[in-house]
Amino acid sequence: MNLPGNQKKHPLFTLLDQLDAAGHHYALSRHRCDTILVTVTFVGERMEIDVFDDGHMEVSRFKGNENVEGGAELVKQILTVYAELDAS
Repeated sequence: MNLPGNQKKHPLFTLLDQLDAAGHHYALSRHRCDTILVTVTFVGERMEIDVFDDGHMEVSRFKGNENVEGGAELVKQILTVYAELDAS
């Protein structure tokens, strides 16, 4: 595999090293055959970093607050809305 700029280490591992060194918590998942998703959560923000097999990255940021918006009833309501959307 050819990495950008003749790098010897895949950018995914460089990113993970940076997150580890900073003490940030993250989770890895895979939803596509050509990417690894790195999800990083900060207070008030979640960042999703798609690292592609060719080494490039795409970042999405989701900002908000940490307010509690509800409980079990809210979960039920949200799941019902998405079930209805999936059925249509």
